[in-house]
Amino acid sequence: MSRVAIALILLTTALFGGAAGAEGPDYQGLRRDMVRLVEVNAAITGEDTGIKQLSPRVLAVMREVPRHLFVPEALRPYAYNDHPLPLGYGQNLASPFVVALMTHLAELEPSDVVFETGTGSGYHAAVLAKLAAEVYSVEVVEPLAGLAAANLTRLGVVNAHARSGDGYYGWPDHAPYDAILVKEAVDHVPVPLLNQLKAGGRMVLPLGSLEGGQYLTVVRKQADGTTHRTRVLPVLFSPLQGGERT
Repeated sequence: MSRVAIALILLTTALFGGAAGAEGPDYQGLRRDMVRLVEVNAAITGEDTGIKQLSPRVLAVMREVPRHLFVPEALRPYAYNDHPLPLGYGQNLASPFVVALMTHLAELEPSDVVFETGTGSGYHAAVLAKLAAEVYSVEVVEPLAGLAAANLTRLGVVNAHARSGDGYYGWPDHAPYDAILVKEAVDHVPVPLLNQLKAGGRMVLPLGSLEGGQYLTVVRKQADGTTHRTRVLPVLFSPLQGGERT
């Protein structure tokens, strides 16, 4: 085990070991500790990503959004650890670091309209909704799409909208988008999503082999419709699910 891995385990134990008291978990404190872990992870991967400090706006939002309310109740004690969590139906909630990094790379402004695939339980949509004007999210697993919509409504997130469908084809009714986040692996940039991206817009996606790993990649659409790609970090995501690709 590397020294970095050991350091992260020790830091996690120190931060989360005594978080629950007689009155129950201190979720606000746990969120602060989670963000500290995210910042450590960013510093560790900074040599690869070139990003040693994440956007203060993104980190501030992640200190606010109650991640524990987006996971099954049995997993709430683990909601603020920096690792993925299972949601059922073969789907996972991404680790806080991945959520933070992808959101940072999207470079969101308060007036932006955002599309994401892989809604899951709605946590990332809730984060995005605090940074942008409107968020439209598509989840291929219908029960999860319903759960995400219910979670967002229950928490009063009125500018994030979730529905079931194949995220490969986007949500054309609300295009064009300033930013698009693809939360599953693809071996090519989906043309329907690229067509729904504004000139000057950013698409963040895990791009590469569906079996052997991908690179988290930022695709920028130029004014003439051409694109520029920047590889950020090696990652391993599950493939984007859906129907026939045309």
